[in-house]
Amino acid sequence: MDDVDAVQAQIARNMLASGDYVTARLDGVPYLEKSPLIYWMMAASYRVFGVHDWAARLPLALSVILLCWVTYRFARWAFDESAALYSGVALATCVGLFLFTRILIPDAILTLTITGAVWAWLRLLDPDESPRRRDAILLGVCLGIGLLLKGLIGIVFPILAGLAYMACTRQLFAWSAWRRLHLFSVLGIVLVIAAPWHILATLRNPPYLAFSMHSGPGEYKGFFWFYFFNEHLLRFLNLRYPRDYNTVPRALFWLLNLAWLFPWTAFLPAAAKLSYRPITRAGRVRLMALCWIGTVMIFFTFSTTQEYYSMPIYPAIALLIGSALACEDSRIRVGIRALQVVFGLLFMGLATVLLMVWRTPAPGDISQALVQHPELYTLSLGHFGDLTLSAFAYLKLPLAIAACAFAIGVLGLTIFRTASSTKKAVVVIAASMILFFQAAREALVRFDSYLGSYPLARALEQSPPGQLIEADAYYAFSSVFFYTNRSALLLNGRTDNLEYGSYAPGAPRVFIDDHELQSRWSQPSRWYLLAYGTDVPHLEQLVGVSRMHVVASNAGNYLLTNLPN
Repeated sequence: MDDVDAVQAQIARNMLASGDYVTARLDGVPYLEKSPLIYWMMAASYRVFGVHDWAARLPLALSVILLCWVTYRFARWAFDESAALYSGVALATCVGLFLFTRILIPDAILTLTITGAVWAWLRLLDPDESPRRRDAILLGVCLGIGLLLKGLIGIVFPILAGLAYMACTRQLFAWSAWRRLHLFSVLGIVLVIAAPWHILATLRNPPYLAFSMHSGPGEYKGFFWFYFFNEHLLRFLNLRYPRDYNTVPRALFWLLNLAWLFPWTAFLPAAAKLSYRPITRAGRVRLMALCWIGTVMIFFTFSTTQEYYSMPIYPAIALLIGSALACEDSRIRVGIRALQVVFGLLFMGLATVLLMVWRTPAPGDISQALVQHPELYTLSLGHFGDLTLSAFAYLKLPLAIAACAFAIGVLGLTIFRTASSTKKAVVVIAASMILFFQAAREALVRFDSYLGSYPLARALEQSPPGQLIEADAYYAFSSVFFYTNRSALLLNGRTDNLEYGSYAPGAPRVFIDDHELQSRWSQPSRWYLLAYGTDVPHLEQLVGVSRMHVVASNAGNYLLTNLPN
């Protein structure tokens, strides 16, 4: 657990320890940019199970299971049992949902709330059902929880999707349709859930109301401005400071969804042939799915994006794919043949790489065979660019498992390639992906030593008492802070996520410069320093080689001390 994972987990631990569930803090510094619900969920898990890395991940894992179940129930209400099973399986075994839930971010839980809100909206408008109060309650709860998970997009996406659907079905200006939505009840529920935290966070982090459109260094304008203007409006316009993020090119952002929904995107052409006319419930749900997909993707076309920002559309696409698979159209056979080819190519590619590195030795850990590209690390998948051919020598077992997964897929789809065998083909595809995910999990384990700092945390715990300094921003060695539950001084680390909060009144003085490091390092008391290997030459110039003693190293990074052990 490192980087954003350990940061989120440590914020939750800080909340639990301090009893302050309003203002998130890291190293004592206000961390005002994120909504709090994910922290509350982790803190609740800690209270029940204790503070562990797996306890931090448990709420997300349970939410993903619930998301797949809700998608299944949504499809069963809209279509039939077969379509529901296909929709749930497609979502559960697509690449994107697996990949982006390895990161401790709230987007999968947000996707759950958006799915629930869209379904409730449809149920309230469905002419075959009388509008029920519980659907209005569900809509309000999902919107309120979405606000507390990810801010305004938690309500913007379902509302825009619902309005687009009402426009397409000519209900946008129909008073009867608006009455069915129970707007006042929904609004009241949203306010009861979300308003208290927003009000308290504003009151506890003044100034209260600032409306400036300028974002720059050294400024502090309170929670309200930073959260609503800097994090929402200015980030959407790509004017936010600090600019500690990157953006995926627009065309690539759209095209990558074919990979994130793989292998089920092979059946999208079959979904295109379905009816989207709102004369049946199935047609209305498909139309809503299109509105849902369109609003999210168009929104991010005009905003900054990360690879996982399109996750809210995954259930919508799964609904369309499940509906298409249940129809057993001739295009399903085309999709199965296409997957046979793709699985076959993947098998040959993986087998070729495995043969190329089979006799290549793999001493030490994988970090020795990787080439760093820090300019890519502001993207969630930036570390994939560090891979080299020699790095695959450390991944022989994952390569073999992945090759077997796609070989099983090719063989199974060859046997069940007729439209009448759709259910068996779906089982084969799902089984292949489950085995592939196991291979991916094994590969990620190999990267632990490279991406995390757990060995340095253990070395620090086993060393004599002393104060800690980190030679970078907080995120650089966040897992050390989580596993040791320690704070630190940050050397030249007044950047990125903690910069704004560092200017808050009463913020602790945890940021030091080179001169202050020299002063502390020369003291007779023990100090420890966490540093990247690339920073060590500069540090040796500052304090002298004779006063730099290595306590432990991991993947080219170091835990140093000023006194001999």
